[in-house]
Amino acid sequence: MHGHLTYDEFLASISGFLCSYYLAVAVMNGLFAVYQWKVNGNQRLAVVWSVVGLVCVIMGGIVSSGDAGMISYVSVPDSIKNMIDAAMMPVTYSLGTLAILFALFITREYWVKPNMAWLGLNLMLIFMGLSIADVDFAAIVMKPDNVPIVGLIFLLAFFTWLATYKAVENDRRIAQGELPLEAIDNEKVLVWPDLVYTELICMVGLTAFLLLWAIVLQAPLEEPASSVKTPNPSKAPWYFLGLQEMLVYYDPWMAGVMLPNMVVAGLMAIPYIDFNKKGNGYYTINERKFAYLTFQFGFLVLWITLIVMGTFLRGPNWNFFGFYETWDAHKVQAMNNVDLSQLFWVDLLHQPLPRPDPADPFLIKTLIIFKREVIGILGLIGYFAILPPLLAMKEKRLFQPLYRRMGLIRYMVMANLFLWMATLPIKMLARWTMDMKYFISIPEYFINF
Repeated sequence: MHGHLTYDEFLASISGFLCSYYLAVAVMNGLFAVYQWKVNGNQRLAVVWSVVGLVCVIMGGIVSSGDAGMISYVSVPDSIKNMIDAAMMPVTYSLGTLAILFALFITREYWVKPNMAWLGLNLMLIFMGLSIADVDFAAIVMKPDNVPIVGLIFLLAFFTWLATYKAVENDRRIAQGELPLEAIDNEKVLVWPDLVYTELICMVGLTAFLLLWAIVLQAPLEEPASSVKTPNPSKAPWYFLGLQEMLVYYDPWMAGVMLPNMVVAGLMAIPYIDFNKKGNGYYTINERKFAYLTFQFGFLVLWITLIVMGTFLRGPNWNFFGFYETWDAHKVQAMNNVDLSQLFWVDLLHQPLPRPDPADPFLIKTLIIFKREVIGILGLIGYFAILPPLLAMKEKRLFQPLYRRMGLIRYMVMANLFLWMATLPIKMLARWTMDMKYFISIPEYFINF
């Protein structure tokens, strides 16, 4: 996007945008300071957020000069960039995301406080402003295709905080013997005119916003499609980037057919396997902790992580790049992917991989293939058929209370759906750490898992 500009020209081109950006953040904090002073009567917090707004005004004045030396004072230092780029590698990125979300869940009663949420929003916005001064970061984030995705990330953070805030408040009220918030404000209104008027106002506001968006932001139109020139990287729309990322780790029939169908089947099965009647009509975490953690893991850790990874970290040749790393199409990443059978027979036993002769009878060929893939087949059977009963056998096991309340059939359906979801991070970690391609590889019959 900015590859044809020098660094000074790049800074001059975005100085006006960055100045407006910091002024907008300053106005936002100024309004919040007034709210704290006039509504909450908290003069200390009003002064704090006024100071933050003043700092943003100063930063806006610095970037408005367009001088590279001055802007360097309000940009991310190179040492921090290198640390962030190192953390954006797949293993540290995925495990780090999981660790951060788990820490936020454990300390949720502290982080859902409105002032802490406002602090988090300011940190996100200031980090974004400091990072846009980097040409490579700006080339990714300010690309017209990616601007809506950046906005969706902020919206996702807001609505996740809002739902968690309500859930924490309801859990506190229920623990004290009070009704949840939704049970207090449960006044019914008529669809006409109350609901229809509200929807009409939202429709008019959204239409005006989209018109303004279309005027300000250039449409991401590219050159006409050509069969002899493929874009590098060639990416699906953002809502399909999760599936495209899964194609890296699974066979196409698994990533494009089997797993999406399992997701749909799992969503359809939820009403039939859910035995917990609590939490209907109100937000809660403590009363539905297993369901909450499972959903957040599947949605935030797996799906959202894959979308962010495919949008911002996957560059030319589908290689990984850090936020501040130049997308170099000539970057070479050596990949020597091996199957589990090769690791077992060749690397561990130092024996040649059993291979059937095309002239062998079908039964002999099948037995040789079974011998070659026996470790993967037994592992798969143990994972889906033996592990669920083991998790429910002893009194203190995690799934034992679920088995008691759900019964055998519902428990096995739930456990297998949960294990299917867990195969994705297991396969991803195996690929990143051991260059594992397939647990079971039977190219003779086009079966790979």
